[in-house]
This record gives sequence, C-alpha cells and structure tokens, in this order.
Amino acid sequence: MWKNVSIRSVFVALIVLLAPAVLSGQSKRPNIIFILSDDHTSQAISAYGNRYVQTPNIDRIAREGVLFNHAMVTNSICGPSRATLLTGKYSHKNGYPLNEKQFDNTQRTFPGILQQNGYQTAWIGKMHLGTLPRGFDYFNILPGQGKYYNPDFIATPNDTVRMNGYVTNLITDLSVSWLNSRDTTRPFMLIVGEKATHREWLPDIPDLGVYDSIHFPLPATFDDNYPGRLAAAHQDMTVAKTMRLKEDLKVHLNYGKNAYGEYSRFTPEQYAPFYQYYENKVSREFDSLHLSGEALSAWKYQRYVKDYLATARSLDRNIGRLLRYLDSTGLAENTVLIYGSDQGFYMGEHGWFDKRFIYEQSLHTPFVMRYPGVITPGSVTNGFMLNIDWAPTLLDIAGVKTPADMQGTSFMPLVNGKGDTSTWRKEMYYHYYEYPEPHHVSPHFGIRTQRYKLVRFYGPADYWELYDLQKDPQELKNIYGEKSQARNIADLKKRLKALIVQYDDKEALQLFGEGK
Repeated sequence: MWKNVSIRSVFVALIVLLAPAVLSGQSKRPNIIFILSDDHTSQAISAYGNRYVQTPNIDRIAREGVLFNHAMVTNSICGPSRATLLTGKYSHKNGYPLNEKQFDNTQRTFPGILQQNGYQTAWIGKMHLGTLPRGFDYFNILPGQGKYYNPDFIATPNDTVRMNGYVTNLITDLSVSWLNSRDTTRPFMLIVGEKATHREWLPDIPDLGVYDSIHFPLPATFDDNYPGRLAAAHQDMTVAKTMRLKEDLKVHLNYGKNAYGEYSRFTPEQYAPFYQYYENKVSREFDSLHLSGEALSAWKYQRYVKDYLATARSLDRNIGRLLRYLDSTGLAENTVLIYGSDQGFYMGEHGWFDKRFIYEQSLHTPFVMRYPGVITPGSVTNGFMLNIDWAPTLLDIAGVKTPADMQGTSFMPLVNGKGDTSTWRKEMYYHYYEYPEPHHVSPHFGIRTQRYKLVRFYGPADYWELYDLQKDPQELKNIYGEKSQARNIADLKKRLKALIVQYDDKEALQLFGEGK
C-alpha cells in the first residue's frame, strides 16, 4: 500500500502531525517578568525582617518562591547595575562604570538574545542608560531618572509623551496594557523598571503620612564617627549634613508659581494634598521644634525614613496589581516572576543614605523569585548570587545557551534542587568607580567571603580595609593593620587577585600591588 507514496509526501505528513507538538513545546517555554526597582533596600521589606512596615506583595513572591539572603551587586550604583543586568558582565567589561554616560546598546544583551530565540521582549519604565533600548519588540521608558508626578515617557526616538498621574501606577498601567496586546503565540520577557524608591522620595497621594504614627528607632550605627576608615569619614552622604531640609524633606518647599523641580508639573488635585501635608503639617512641626545638633539629625532621619517607606508602599501595591493580573489571566502558572532592586541602600546605617560602598547595606540587594513547578515555595538560599548572574539565569530559564563572554553563571542550581552546588562561588568581587560627584565616595575594589571583607581604596583614599563579618557584622572596626591578621590578609589578597584575573579587571590588577 505504500509503494505509490513518495518519500516527500511521508515527510510532509510527519511535519503536519508533529507541528502541533512542536508549537506546544515552544508555548510552554516560561514567560519572564523582572520587576527592577531603584534604591529599594532589603531593610525596608518585611520578608527580610522589617517589623515596622509590611510589603505583602513582595512577601508573597518570596512565600511562593525563593528569597535570596546574599544577592549582591558588583558595582552599587543605578545605571551600571542595569548595564550589568543586560550584559551579564562587570562594569569594566560592558563599558558602563559610571552614571550619566551612554550605554553601548550595540553590544550583545540577554533581551536581544531572547528576541532572536522567539521571545517577545519589552522594557517599560526607568532604564537610565542614556540610550534607547535595543533588542526589544517594545519599550516605553522614562527619560533619565524620570519624574514621580506626570512623567514623560519615550516610546519611539521621536515620541516623548507626558502622562498624567503617579509614575509607579503609570508604569503598571503600561505594563498591563502591553501584556494585553502582546503576541500570545510567543513567550514574553518583560522588564518593569520602577523609579521608586529613588531620591527625592515623593509618595503617592494616598500614602502621604501613612507612617507618621510610627517612631522608627535610629540604627545602632547612626552616630558612627568612622575611626580607622578614611573613605567612610570623607564621604558626603550623611542624613545629618548632606540631606537637604528643603529639597529632600520638603520643609517649606516652593510649590508656587516658580515651584521647585517636578512640583511645577502638579495638577491642582495633586498640589492641594501635597501642600496640606508638607507645608501645613511637616513644615509647621519643624518650625515649632527649633531643632539643632543631634535632635535635628534625629528629626531628619524620621522624615527621611517615613517618606522613603511611603514611596515604597506604592511600589509594593503595584506589584500586587501585577500578581493579580497574572492570576486572573492564567499566566501565573507559566510565568517566572522576579522582584529585585538595582542595589541596596542605607537607611541611616553609619548615618548615611545612598549606596556606593562595598559595605553590607549597599552591597546586598533584595531578590525574590517565583517559578511555579520548579522552585519550592518558601525556599531560602544563602548562596552568593551576583547581578552578573541575572542574564545567564534568564537565558537558562528560556533554554538558551549563555554566550561565553558573559561573566555570570545561571543560579538555577541554587533554587531548583538540581545540579551540584558544592562548587558554587564562596566569594564575590566588587568594583566601584564614581568619584568625586555626587557623594565623594572613594573608588574601591574588594572581595567578600563568607566571613571576611578585604577592600582596596584608591584615588583620594589610598589604603586597605579588612573586616571580620562574624565578629563585626556592622563593619565598624578595620582590622587590616593587626599583626594577627597577617596570614589571613595574605590569603585574602591571593583570592582577590585571582578574582581580578578571572574577571579581567586590568585597572584593578595594576592598582593591586600599590597602596599602604
């Protein structure tokens, strides 16, 4: 019966029979949503132990997935962290070590690779890389840092549109709109770039004063005077001296005809509650107290923390909107959902706000991830995971090979119970560059192991630091000069140099042997 049937006919018949199975397999490739906030620190998240505020939606991702206790960044600053996300490379390799430069968007990035492998890709919200996205089917991004109220968005090179509303809500609106209009025959990868919680911390109107009834205790190190730590002593990022009463804390801020900054964008409906809260309540309170010295610093800390956390409240609320969208559309079961920040942030530790240093609060970043059917709900990992690992992991999830020039490694063995984790990294390498502006933090590089941290400062502060994180978790005592540490220092320097060579950081290698 087969002798009159050509081989070509049989082949075509097989194609027809197998096509649905092939397409079905492709459709089961997981979707990916990566929510990346700005300056949102672990200390501000209830899943990481904050007892004063609740972040129920971030907590839900952790509860239904995995929480990373040691997610760390390789250069704690906004734009460079995003460049590392895109490229899977250290700053010295992707060419973006400093903010306010132009990212080379012609280089290979993980969204472009996913796009070439059948994924529909999008970036919505803050990108802050000085160039327009490439490797995306769709983008709608904030220019530069963006604005909290009535922000501009760029959807094409010649199309900048001002949208009325609060930026976090608008980013979610645009994300949901894109999800509703996407090509449903293809898996998707969406980066949701949040502006929150970047300085100057403007809360959404429903969140004004939401934490005013809480007195937040000063961190134990708030009055740190930095003995033996030259770079820490010469920074310009303290709540007491650097934080501005007017621009940062909104004390007698100009809301009138010549309003400061983005307050000139306010509609009457936005202006009225802001004026009522910051002028009639906060500013009047400040005037009545006649503060100075330590009392003034403590008051500034309270205002800072309350504004910061109120700004973060909208962030968490909008993450909840995306969670409910995934639930209601049935996408939740086949969508990897990640929440992370571009780096950590100081909530008064060492008297600081901002980031930059290799010290723990800015080195670590919050990171939670849900992957139904793969990650056991309620998992916690203490493995050292770096932001160079983000791109390789997302490619791994999509079943796409990681390019050899990416410097990170997929962290899936840490969270899926498969693979050998005994050889996973036990140390990490860090390099920060930006000096002198805006906060006078000396450039430095270093190694963080499970117990120790060795740091080489250069530029204006030319010396080494060493911390025993087991005995000194708050990093208050530099023990580099202690004779008892000689052997330990020699070992750490050897390990640091090996990392510098491994990641091909030529500048650090040249500086390595210098210094006091």
